[in-house]
Amino acid sequence: MATAYGAGFHVIVGGPARHIPLYLGASWVGFAVGHFAGDYLDIELFRLGAIHLLTASLGSWIGLISSRWLAK
Repeated sequence: MATAYGAGFHVIVGGPARHIPLYLGASWVGFAVGHFAGDYLDIELFRLGAIHLLTASLGSWIGLISSRWLAK
């Protein structure tokens, strides 16, 4: 999921190819942080097996938007 978010974000916002690793890394880190935050806060909404999909996706998108903002 995190890789798809990072790649999709690059397709949506465009930019040079050198930003692809930045977006993928930011998405992976944000996804992991969001998942663990959902686990810590015990948020059970939109779980996919053991993955807290709502908080992980939210963390991934926050990481992506932040990385784009910091890269400028």
